[in-house]
Amino acid sequence: MPPLARPCKPRAITLPPRTATVAADADVLVVGGGPSGIGAALGAAEAGADVVLAERYGFLGGNATVALVMPWMSFHTRRPQPPRLGDAGLMPSDHGEGEPIVAGKHLDVIRRLVADGGAVAPSLATGYTVPFDPEVFKTTALDLLDEAGVDYLLHAFASGVVDEPMGSGVVFETKSGPLVIRAKAVIDATGDGDVAAAAGASFEVGRGTDGLVQPMTLMFRMVGFHRPDFAAYVADHPEQWRSVHGLWDLVAAATAAGELELPREDMLFFATPHEGELAVNSTRVNKVLGIDAWDLTLAEAVSRRQMRQIVSFLRRYVPGFADSYAIQSGVGIGVRETRRIIGEYQLTGDDILSARKFDDVIARGTYPVDIHNPEGKGTLLRSVPAGDAYDIPLRCLLPQGVDGVLLAGRCISGTHEAHSSYRVTPTAMATGQAAGACAALAAQTGNSPRSVSPRAVQADLKRQGADLRDVIAA
Repeated sequence: MPPLARPCKPRAITLPPRTATVAADADVLVVGGGPSGIGAALGAAEAGADVVLAERYGFLGGNATVALVMPWMSFHTRRPQPPRLGDAGLMPSDHGEGEPIVAGKHLDVIRRLVADGGAVAPSLATGYTVPFDPEVFKTTALDLLDEAGVDYLLHAFASGVVDEPMGSGVVFETKSGPLVIRAKAVIDATGDGDVAAAAGASFEVGRGTDGLVQPMTLMFRMVGFHRPDFAAYVADHPEQWRSVHGLWDLVAAATAAGELELPREDMLFFATPHEGELAVNSTRVNKVLGIDAWDLTLAEAVSRRQMRQIVSFLRRYVPGFADSYAIQSGVGIGVRETRRIIGEYQLTGDDILSARKFDDVIARGTYPVDIHNPEGKGTLLRSVPAGDAYDIPLRCLLPQGVDGVLLAGRCISGTHEAHSSYRVTPTAMATGQAAGACAALAAQTGNSPRSVSPRAVQADLKRQGADLRDVIAA
């Protein structure tokens, strides 16, 4: 049976009123347990707040575990030299001799993952990415929240907001019925800006010309990969494999034979902490939106059939994959772009590419403008100047016209072009930590987050080990 069709003439019905149980009162509520939410919860807790984190799935990690978005990308400034071929052609190589510019909770999580045997520390050999094991990350994240004193509720989907005398309340749908968690400050780390939008914040979706967003991708893990055979292919065909992607000749042959039909023009995969395992990032579903149930359903069906083609292609055509097989796909398809909430400042592509600095900096980024074609094949890559990084101002975390809510992760305020850079894990976690610090300071003073001095936020972030370049907090 095909996916359920969208109604041609939608009809509305009135639902009966209902009551909800107040599950908790907190200083800070973090909605979403992905990298930005984890950074937010840890940052708020270290700033002295009583924190509750709510997550829709039964585990933490967000896109890193739900969608298997791996590895974490480099958080170092770009090398001025030409790219270097990585280990067996599996590691990105355009970063590696620059300076790290994301620290704080992001580094704490990496160090803990490495200690738990769940990640490879970033180095020149990895192109300064962080290959990690998503299963280890799930338990490492729980341990970190426990140690920080953060309370959490899983299996709780945020569906709305309520106004409360003490601050803000968020409604969650659960197997125990509707629950409300009230807090003096709320951090929207949903990725989609669900909470901010429900509270009335304005937002944009997609690029300015036609509203199309970057495509969705279902990632998956393969085991049984024989590295020496693939390395020999790379050595013999360097023109067909650069850094982490390629195989254009083999893709063309399989496509001509009618065995492969994909919107992406090449193959992209990354090493993991385990020998013989790869993370494959090669499916692509265009012209779908991650805040639309019908589009999400279609994307899941299309991407899983693409995955089946890719697995067959790798096994049949690519040296090193003859005995490989897919061991895990994402619980859900990876969504790159949905709502971008309009904040007090909107970061732009020019800000990224000029490495612009701001007095109210609360996080930094170096990842390039990386736009997967919203309509079909191709990816636009434009780098931050070599040896430099851009700032993200606190104003990008403050939605216009909405008090009591802060933004973290990929739903912060920026254009389609800027979003394609700051959406990655290191930057998302840094904006989360900043939102957490700001929310905690707001809760402690009884004021709204936008009334908190940027200098006070910067001072607390620097105390927590964040990297804010040469900003001196007063």
